[in-house]
Amino acid sequence: MQEEPANLAGIYLQDVVVQFQKLKELAEKALARVADGNLAVRLDPDGDESNCVAVLVQHMAGNLRSRWTEFLTTDGEKPERDRDGEFELAGEVDRAALMARWADGWERLFAALAGLTAADLLRTVYIRGEAHSVPQAIHRQMTHQAYHVGQLVLLAKHFAGGSWESLSVPKGKTRELNAAMLGRAER
Repeated sequence: MQEEPANLAGIYLQDVVVQFQKLKELAEKALARVADGNLAVRLDPDGDESNCVAVLVQHMAGNLRSRWTEFLTTDGEKPERDRDGEFELAGEVDRAALMARWADGWERLFAALAGLTAADLLRTVYIRGEAHSVPQAIHRQMTHQAYHVGQLVLLAKHFAGGSWESLSVPKGKTRELNAAMLGRAER
């Protein structure tokens, strides 16, 4: 078991990593349930605002890469980032390439978080020239990721139809889970 930090900054930074790991895991469980043939399917093929799974993954990965590369020292919106291009598909979707891009973005986030100190939490970083405290930038990213993870889960559930298996507590199983959890706590 990991040692508990002795100060508020340490507790905060440790929990931020845990929460991002939970979001990543939830998204990856959903992605694993999407057939390759559905990665590029849009629910509203005639709408410009409808994103497919592959586009969401490209965008999330691009956002992570931009924000968390040189997090403390450069603006989070890197000049080389093509945000608009993240919302377009260039040919057939290659799951392996898509997931490699995904992994790279998350690795940058976790590496940057691992390097943060209590003093860094008092620093100012910039995203598109807008000043953010380090905790504000972290929360901005967590909110962004959670927003899109929810979209990924919705799409995965839609494509699975009646064969969907819950990624959390299945409907009608809350009491059973609570009894099991409380039973463990009483031992």
